[in-house]
Order: sequence, then C-alpha cells, then structure tokens
Amino acid sequence: MARKNLLTGLLGNEFPDGNSAEQATPEGEKTPAPHLGVMGTRGAIGAVTRSIEQLKAQSIVDIAPELIEASFIADRLESTPESHRALVDSIREHGQQVPVLVRPHPITEGRYQIAYGRRRLRAVAELGRRVRAVVKPLTDQQLVVAQGQENSARTDLSFIEKALFAARLEEGGFDRETIMAALSVDKTGLSRLISSAVKIPRDIIEAIGSAPRAGRDRWIELATRLENATAVAAARRLIESDGFARKDSDERFNAITNVAAPKPAKTPRPAVWKAEDGTRVAHIKEDERNLTLAIDKKAAGEFGAYLVEQLPEIYAAFKRRANK
Repeated sequence: MARKNLLTGLLGNEFPDGNSAEQATPEGEKTPAPHLGVMGTRGAIGAVTRSIEQLKAQSIVDIAPELIEASFIADRLESTPESHRALVDSIREHGQQVPVLVRPHPITEGRYQIAYGRRRLRAVAELGRRVRAVVKPLTDQQLVVAQGQENSARTDLSFIEKALFAARLEEGGFDRETIMAALSVDKTGLSRLISSAVKIPRDIIEAIGSAPRAGRDRWIELATRLENATAVAAARRLIESDGFARKDSDERFNAITNVAAPKPAKTPRPAVWKAEDGTRVAHIKEDERNLTLAIDKKAAGEFGAYLVEQLPEIYAAFKRRANK
C-alpha cells in the first residue's frame, strides 16, 4: 500500500506522484484504502486510530526544519547514500509533494516532534527549504501508532527494521496491544519480531543494516546462531575487519551469517600403537562416547583374534584390580 493513499485518507487531498514518499506509486496504479491495524475500530486502539484519521481536518503549514526534532522511538536504520540522494534530487526537481506529520513538542514550546517523514525532513533541510507539515496534537500512544502504521504501508521496510521498532516500543513501555496496532500484526507475528530484535546484539544489527533481501526466516536463523558467545565474538571481529563496511547491507548480512555458522567438530586422527619390534599393531581413536581399538589384520591379525578370545579374562582382571 502506497503512503500517498495513507495521506489521502488523513488529509482528504490527492497529491501528485513523485516524492510522495521515499518510494512512489507508479502512475495509475490503484492502491487499497489504508487499513486500521489488527484492532480495527474497536477498543482503545480503534479510538487512537480514529483520532489520527481526523488529521483530514488539519491544514498544512511550512516549518523551519531546525524546529523539528526526531521521534522518541527510532523506526528505521540509516538509509543508503544512494536512496538519500535520489530523494533530494526528486524534491529539488518536483518540490515536497507530501507533508510530514509532526506534533507540538511535549516539553519545549515553539518546537515540534516528528511522527513520520524523517527522510523527507532531512532532504528538505539539506536543500535549505522549509518543510511542509501537518501539525497535530498527539499523545505518545497516538504518535507511535501513526508512525508505525505509516511504516507498515511502505514496501521497502525490512523485517529487521520492523523488529527493531517493535522492540524499541516495548522497551519504551508501550503495551502489546498498541504495538500490534502500530505494526498491523497479530500476537504471533509480534512475538517473532521482538524475539529476533532481542536475541541479536543491537550493535551487530546496526552494523548489518536493513538487509532488505533477508526475510524473517533468515534473521531468525541468524539469531539462533548468535546464541553462541563464540559466534558473537567472530561476528564482531568481522565487523571491524577491512572492507566489511564497504559491502552493501545484504552482503554484510551474508558475511555475518557465514562467520556465525557452527563449526563442524574436528575428528581427531587415530593414534597408532606400535609393538617393540616397530610393528604398527593397532589404531586407537577416542571421542566423548567411545574408545575404538582397530587391529591391523594384515600386520597382526592373529593378535587380534587372541585379544578377542582373552577379553573376558582381561575384563575380569581389570574388575579385580579396581575392587582392591
């Protein structure tokens, strides 16, 4: 679902294609009406969502970018220089066609806090322009629901970015009902998101980045691999190595996944037991479960047969000595 239509629902106006978001809708493409999240219109979350929809009654104003502060919950990993430049070029050529959403700053009078549109804000600020914004009084709960629902409408939001946003909301004290509404997921989906973000060390996630081609299953697999402290240490060494930062995000994900793979157990080479005359009589191999004695039948076949015949007496002698 394109965010152009999300803002159409919020503001009651149609904006032209172009830089309506970091990812625009192709010309003429029809998009479904924005959904209200897993809670629908019922209960407290429904009331929050309906309050957000009332943005259609708000006017658009121009604000100096330096007056707008970041949301208290980060929703994205850093964008690539290429995607940022593309957005700057689009806004330079076509103007800012879709406003950002801000609220009056809860502490500092005369300043604002952004709910969504952080990338547009950064691009407009770089161009030295004032940013077009809808100003709406929002509670913390309303802000994160609006922020999350806008993100859920984006096709370029990766699994780990959703997971980080969910984890940060929970760390911030928001209940799961609110987080489910913000991300439009059910209880099972939310548990998977938060589990992945919690199990993988945050510095490793940030070093990898959004990894847009790595879906849920691969991130969950990486989380399992990084339960091992040795794998975490190996991943951090790789992050510090030359050339790692020059890889793209998906290449960094693959490199971390490979270095965190469990190493196959080394099979020790069998020891060789030689007789006094130098004959290589037997190979002895030992692991956690077994000790194996392999007689070389070519060199000492008759001794092997004798050893098998004498095993009962050898074992009985061992038990007698052990019981002394």
